[in-house]
Amino acid sequence: MASSFLKILALLFIALTMHAYPENPENAKPPLDFARLLKSYRADSETVNLFYNLRGSEVCLSRQEKLQNEWQQRLLTVNFAQLNTQQQIQYLLLRQQISSCLSDIERSRALLQETASLLPFRQMIQDLEIAQWRKESFSNPLIASKISSLVETISKLKIPADADKKARASTPKIAPTTAKRAAEEVEALKLNLQSWFDFYNGYQPEFSWWMKKPHEEASTALQEYAKYLREEVAGIKGKDEDPLLGTPVGAPMIARLLDEEMIPYSAQELITIAEKELSWCVAERAKLTQEMGLGKDWKAAIEKIKSNYVPPGQQDIVVTETARAATQFVKDKHLLTIPPLCEETWRLTMTSPESQKNIPYAAYSGNQVTVAYAREEMKQEDKLMSMRGNSRHFMPNVIAHELIPGHHLQLFLAARLPQEVPFETIFFIEGWGLYCETLLWDHGYFKSPEDRLGSLFWRMHRCARVIVTLKYHLGLMKPTEMVDFLINHVGHERLGATSEVRRYLDSAPLYQCSYLIGALQLRALHQEIVGSGKMSDQLFHDTVLSYGAIPVELIRANMLNLPLTRETKASWLFYPLKK
Repeated sequence: MASSFLKILALLFIALTMHAYPENPENAKPPLDFARLLKSYRADSETVNLFYNLRGSEVCLSRQEKLQNEWQQRLLTVNFAQLNTQQQIQYLLLRQQISSCLSDIERSRALLQETASLLPFRQMIQDLEIAQWRKESFSNPLIASKISSLVETISKLKIPADADKKARASTPKIAPTTAKRAAEEVEALKLNLQSWFDFYNGYQPEFSWWMKKPHEEASTALQEYAKYLREEVAGIKGKDEDPLLGTPVGAPMIARLLDEEMIPYSAQELITIAEKELSWCVAERAKLTQEMGLGKDWKAAIEKIKSNYVPPGQQDIVVTETARAATQFVKDKHLLTIPPLCEETWRLTMTSPESQKNIPYAAYSGNQVTVAYAREEMKQEDKLMSMRGNSRHFMPNVIAHELIPGHHLQLFLAARLPQEVPFETIFFIEGWGLYCETLLWDHGYFKSPEDRLGSLFWRMHRCARVIVTLKYHLGLMKPTEMVDFLINHVGHERLGATSEVRRYLDSAPLYQCSYLIGALQLRALHQEIVGSGKMSDQLFHDTVLSYGAIPVELIRANMLNLPLTRETKASWLFYPLKK
């Protein structure tokens, strides 16, 4: 009896085992671990970028391109329908990241082609370092001869200072923007050559015997050539009157970048949006000017708030008090959750006079807010413009943007996300900062008409950024016109406006658009969810920040349980153009 019972148990175990495991385990595929897939992509990218780190090298660009193409194909093998919503979002973010990388590689190649005739020695220097990576042997006399020839090559590229007009006219004209970029590449090549030389120097006695003098002469020639390109050709000499130089990318590239950032509007439509928002600001500015007793003279109103600047040595005190007031206001209004450690761990530094040429106001990096203010070594005119541009009525808005509830809180929480974000968009990062300004405005944080005008000034500034940068990249506005627009329509000081435009020309084409457009996305989502009673302010903001810096359209899809597909593109029209 017992024996029969044991036989039955054995048969039952076999039957259960056959159902638990597939008949052919070799053909069975385990469920996709998408988190591991993302980690593999990040590791592969970091490995390739760390090894192939030679700026301006086709070898490096080709290897990076190969990796991105391989991952693009690998993504196509993933069964998108079997992923949960969070994984689908991660899939789409990875798709965007790969697309962005490939776009960057394409643009890098185009820029390198523009400077190729100015750097005929680029490949020779790069080949030395690449050969060292690959542990390839070489002939000391042959390489010494090649490096020595570099000095003569460079001398032929420069127009002598005493050259006559005929000689200058016969030389191909170099665009200042191209010369500026070439100077930066020459300096990078000088570092490459130094790195290669340091690897062998002293370690291989024969190498030092052959290479020391040629390297010294070549290094000097490269340094002088970079200076020649920067100062003589581009006209950049480290002075306030240096020309404003940049490279418009054109309408096709702007369209491509907007697609990658999941913004479903054209450049011209974004300009229209910014102009509509600027018109609203102008109307509000008129009301505040009237409230301040200055009639319709908005320039006098701006002048009044600029003139109330902080005395020397007290800017740090004003910033600290302002930061604490904003934090307390957010707590009292239950707008979002502020971790005590976040509130505790921020610092304040002051911007140097040199840095103020590009960052004339405030910025956030790491756990520090950096604030511009006049220094004693600055010219009197520059002192006043720095103090006026960072007056006490501008600080409530600026500091809230940079610290709490702005970037400091945002990045503090992002660092603690459970999952890596494969693609981060600047439209969320900077959009959040401006969104926080508008949130505080809506809840009455800015009490006096002067403080409200100070806040409004910065909102107008963000509208102007969209208009001037997109028009510049579309070929519709010149840098000097950009400066004039900031002065005449927003009320900037000339130093501040010039510094701003210089920064615009050195930054990514869509960076300046991200503040206003990202904020408008967040405001539209807030209205859709909080305005309909689905969430409180606090729950909404805590939830939004829990996603990290991803496109707002994907945050919306998850919060509203909207369906996603492998081909999902930006389609959310968050701002009505027709009313």
